[in-house]
Amino acid sequence: YTEAKMSKISTVMLTDIDKETVDFGSNYDDRLKEPSVLPSRFPNILVNGSTGIAVGMATNIPPHNLGEVIDAVDLLLDNPDAGLDEIMTCIQGPDFPTGGIIMGRSGIRAAYGTGRGKITLRGRAEIQEHKNGREKIVITEIPYMVNKARLIEKIADLVKEKKIDGITYIGDESNREGMRVVVELKREANPQVVLNQLYRFTQLQDTVGVIMLALDDGVPKIMSLKTMMQRYLDFQFQVIRRRTAYELKKAQDREHILEGLRKAVDIVDEIIATIRACKGGFAEAKAAIMERFGFDDPQADAIVKLQLGRL
Repeated sequence: YTEAKMSKISTVMLTDIDKETVDFGSNYDDRLKEPSVLPSRFPNILVNGSTGIAVGMATNIPPHNLGEVIDAVDLLLDNPDAGLDEIMTCIQGPDFPTGGIIMGRSGIRAAYGTGRGKITLRGRAEIQEHKNGREKIVITEIPYMVNKARLIEKIADLVKEKKIDGITYIGDESNREGMRVVVELKREANPQVVLNQLYRFTQLQDTVGVIMLALDDGVPKIMSLKTMMQRYLDFQFQVIRRRTAYELKKAQDREHILEGLRKAVDIVDEIIATIRACKGGFAEAKAAIMERFGFDDPQADAIVKLQLGRL
């Protein structure tokens, strides 16, 4: 098992979890209770994305920009009949943490409209002039889920196999400030041709298959972007209703106890005398107060727990 320190924004996933906003069930060994779902204050399934393979089904939801997703949620709150075109003015496409360039919008639109689609993603590369007059290709972003070391290894293999000609050196100059892979070219090489070959033969251009499959009330369903966001809003309405019901009950319970204390103030001497007459301790005093003065269990419990000076 692994422990991890939560980031500040991750605590927003747990907002009001202690106010009966979600159901709890037993954990794996029945010792503790754990939430069946978190009362997330933002649509985490879209923001962080999700990848998983089960028997006969798979899900691959790409990550999205938090601000764009919240803007789209606000849009749906104000206009529940908003169409895909309106929603896509807020969410224009996935926001991959490794960057890259999405080629075309048809794949995005298909994924958002039907729940399935293919997005073509290219790494960000530019042709620069080397100080010795030769040209080089500098890669600063690669497609999502592509391993940089394997990409460099693949380019080197293609050079050895002479499938790509014109490359003299491949260097990884990445540091904490960002990624930088330098591909140096021969003097006579055409840099645009080499770059196109890299797109064609390596994962510098890759396809991201989108399958927006998620559990809806325990049933796996492929959903459109709007349906997924609407389900999130329905869930948040439920969370707010449950939180409000919890806070109302808490306030009513407190009101009931205060009503008992108000009543006790008027007969405080008799209550003190009754408590002093009980030699059996807390339980006997509580039972005596309930029987003689008509207090119920929570009220009597609050009265006998008060210090004599406060009473």
